[in-house]
Amino acid sequence: MKGPLRGGMFSRHVKRHPGLVPLIGFISVGLGSAVLYLLRLALYSPDVSWDRKNNPEPWNKLSPTDQYKFLAVSTDYKNLKKDRPSF
Repeated sequence: MKGPLRGGMFSRHVKRHPGLVPLIGFISVGLGSAVLYLLRLALYSPDVSWDRKNNPEPWNKLSPTDQYKFLAVSTDYKNLKKDRPSF
C-alpha cells in the first residue's frame, strides 16, 4: 500500500465516506476557478509584460475605450474620450 488515496483506494474511501463527495466537489470548483482567474490575469492584464524587448510598456498601447477591469459596474467604456498624450 503506497498511500491511502491511490488508485482503487480512493474509490473505496469515497464509498465508505459519502459525505466527502460534496467537499471534494467544492474544493475542485474553487481550485479550478482560482486557476482560471490567475490565467486570465496573466494573459489579459495590461500590467503583465511577457515580451520585454518588443513590448516593454504594454499599458501605453491601451486606448481609453479598452475595458481591462474584470467587472465595470458603472463605467461605459464606449463613451470615454482620450484625455492623455500618445507616446
